This record gives sequence, structure tokens and C-alpha cells, in this order.
Amino acid sequence: MLRKSLSLAAAILTVSLAGAYVGFGGQPATTNAQAASQSAVPLASTPAISGGVPAAALPDFSGIVERNGPAVVNISVTGTVKNALNGINPPIDPDDPMYPFFKHFQIVPHGGVPVHSLGSGFIISPDGLVLTDAHVIDDADEVIVKLTDKREFKAKVLGTDPLTDVALLRIPASNLPVVHFGNPADTRVGEWVLAIGSPFGFENSVTAGIVSAKGRSLPDDSYVPFIQTDAAVNPGNSGGPLFNLKGEVIGINSQIYSRSGGYQGVSFAIPIDVAMKIEEQLVQHGKVSHGRLGVSIQEVSQPLAESFGLKRAEGALIGAVEKGSPAEKAGLQAGDIILKIDDKPISRSSDLPPLVAGMRPGTRANLEIWRKGETRRVATTIAELKPEKEAMAAPEESSSVDKGRLGLAVRPLTPEERKQADVSGGLVVQQATGAAARAGLRPDDIVLSFNGEPVKSVDQLRSLVSKSGKHAALLIERNGAKIFIPLDLG
Repeated sequence: MLRKSLSLAAAILTVSLAGAYVGFGGQPATTNAQAASQSAVPLASTPAISGGVPAAALPDFSGIVERNGPAVVNISVTGTVKNALNGINPPIDPDDPMYPFFKHFQIVPHGGVPVHSLGSGFIISPDGLVLTDAHVIDDADEVIVKLTDKREFKAKVLGTDPLTDVALLRIPASNLPVVHFGNPADTRVGEWVLAIGSPFGFENSVTAGIVSAKGRSLPDDSYVPFIQTDAAVNPGNSGGPLFNLKGEVIGINSQIYSRSGGYQGVSFAIPIDVAMKIEEQLVQHGKVSHGRLGVSIQEVSQPLAESFGLKRAEGALIGAVEKGSPAEKAGLQAGDIILKIDDKPISRSSDLPPLVAGMRPGTRANLEIWRKGETRRVATTIAELKPEKEAMAAPEESSSVDKGRLGLAVRPLTPEERKQADVSGGLVVQQATGAAARAGLRPDDIVLSFNGEPVKSVDQLRSLVSKSGKHAALLIERNGAKIFIPLDLG
């Protein structure tokens, strides 16, 4: 089951949900992991290489598998696809070039097409609580959990959280084997990890690799600081556990990057501490609430840091503040750089969303920000996260020109355009050359401010550029999103 497509450099990469192996009329499958604290995995002795230096010893994973395998389950989901195109065997992504062709030859039985999908999960309590990925059980009519002893149970879905892709199930059983949890924060890049799941329906398959990176932020998944690994994860592995060498679960296998839809060495797992916060809310409240600050942010590059007078490229740069949000009430502004939240450093912009989303609405939060060359402390009350507003693009027209050091042909917005874009000023880009083109500006961008000064006219922009130093920061709106663009004016 494919989730989205991305363009990385020249290659088109597909972000696949690692689990949810989908078939039509096929057999479902499941996976589970065990919860008991274990000692470190023994390392196999390795002969010395030439020169008398012993080669790196390889771990023996058999103990982890033996102890935890019975707690990993196969999950079989039966549902009905009502969308005609999804009834194609195999399903065709609407973005696929062949979509229009197959679309006209689709025959859908009355009432939709029955679909079976397979995934994995793991038992977290002896009385039948099972964790898995939310996408594994999307649109499920029936969820069957199969244990390694071949017992099968119809599961009740206690709740899901699409934002973090976590789901909680319960099966009517007791005295079940369970897993123990580790601390993802203690996991180091380069450490060995082990995945157990049901790739393509092959139950309790074991794969191993290392932690490739931590705190990864993926497109459309910025609220989860993913653990990246090179452990082989394929369709059907979704929802299965990721173990460290102590036999502790540190993550839930969730997504892969792939050109083909299969494993290519880049897999992502949801940190188990994130998942357990979701599980706690589902058990106690039956739903999940996430925190919201109400800002759009971007990474602080070195050129931007220099433009804002910041010594190091760190923090989260605010591009826009939502009206009526906690951020606006706290006095935050576009151009502020959030350096800390509740004394937790924000090294990269991707550090902020998971921290805010993990806060309960109503929580008091203290921010340290950088504004106009100095740090300030700001307090705010976190609100509840709501669905994002639809992006809005501004129409075009023609008019005045300002070139020179900046290299922009711009014109004022019409009253209707200002209303649609919800701005009081700004200039529409008609053409970009020179420094502006090198910085990535393009036609239809709306220039809102230059070095923190709101832009209201062509003459004013020309004056600001003439007084600027070698580096500048341009705030623009593009397709409804506000972002800062660093400029090297030479």
C-alpha cells in the first residue's frame, strides 16, 4: 500500500507504508513482539584479521527472537473498497501515469470490492492489548489477530491516531506473552536493531540492520521524529516491533523509501515513547489530543542565521503566525526564531512539531526566542491541534518592475488578491533574475517583507534593497505557505 510519492533530486521515490500488504481475496497475516526485559545479545567470536587486530564481532539475535517472537502477531484486515479505481488488481495510484487508462476499463461489483490486507503488531499487555500502525487497519470491517501458536482472535479497535500512525487493538485472551520497552533516546546511531514482522504474509520473519539516523522528519509526517534504519522492512512489516540488542522494543516499523515499493535500505520506525503516549490517551480517554502552537516554521540555514544576526544556524524560524492561535496571543511574529521550548533546545526546525504535538491542550509552555538580535522569553498556553486550512494561491496580473541587486520584476497586489491571500501589503513576483533567481524565487510568489520590514510598494522595496548589506532575508508567500528566503546580494 503506497502512501505518497516524492521527488528527490532526479529520482522519483515512493514513500510506502511498510505494513498493510494488500491483496484481493488473499490470505491475511500478522506479527507480534514480546515484552520482557532481556540481557544484551552475546557477540559471536570472530578470528583476528591480518596484523593481529580482531575483526568486529557480529551479534547473535537468536535469543531475542526466541523470547520475543511469541509476542509478535500477524494482523489480517478485511474491508470493502468503495472507490472504483482501488478495485483494480493490483490497485493503481491516482498519480500513476496509467491511471487514466485503467480508469475507463474498471468494473466494480455492486457494493464495492472486498480487499484483504496484511500487517503486523505486538502484544503489550497479558490481557490482550496490541499495538500496530493506524494505516494497517484503515477502513477495516474485520480485524483478525493471529498468534504464533496459531490461535486467531477477532480484534476490537480501541482507537487510532492518524497523525502519528498508531493504533491500539484488544483481543479476548489472557496470560499472553508481551514485550518490554526501551528508551529510544538512549539508542545511538550505528547500533544494531532487529525487526520482526510478516513481510508479504511470511509470518514472524526476522531481519536485522543498524540505526541509520534519529529524529527524521518526513513530508506530511513532521509530528513524528522517526528512527531510520537499514533493517529490511517490506509490505506486511508495518506495525511490527523494532528491537535493540537488549530485546527491548524501541519503535514500530511504519514506512520505507523506495523506487519500487519494496525494501531498498531506508526504513522508518515510530519511536516507542511516542506510541505509548498515544496508547495511554486511547486507554484513558478513548481519543487522542495533540498540542498546537499555531505557527508555520522553516529550517534556519547559515545564510538565514547571518541575516538575522544569529551566531549558529539553529532553531525554528517562524514564517507565519495563525490568527487567534496561542502563538499570536503570546506575541510571536514572523521572523522570530524559536530556540527552546520548556528549556528543551530546538536544534533543527523538525524538533519543534513533535514536542508541541506531544503536549496536552491547556499546557503552559515557555519559549525562548531570538528577535532583532536578542533572546526573549515568551509564555503561551498550548491549544488543540485542528486540521490544517486549505492552501490558497494568489491570482496574477502585470505592472511595475524593480531589478538591480535583487533582480525582481514585481507589482502591487489588487484588493481582491490581498483579500484572498489575507495580507495587507506585499508585491507579486512577475520575473526573477540574478540574486532572486539564484535564491529560488519564481513568478506568483508574494513578497511580504525584506529583512523584517513589511513591503508595501515597489519604491519602498527598492529603497530597502539599496540600504541592505550582503545578506538579506525575504519573507514570501507561495501557494498559501509563508517562508523566508535567504538572499546573497553580493
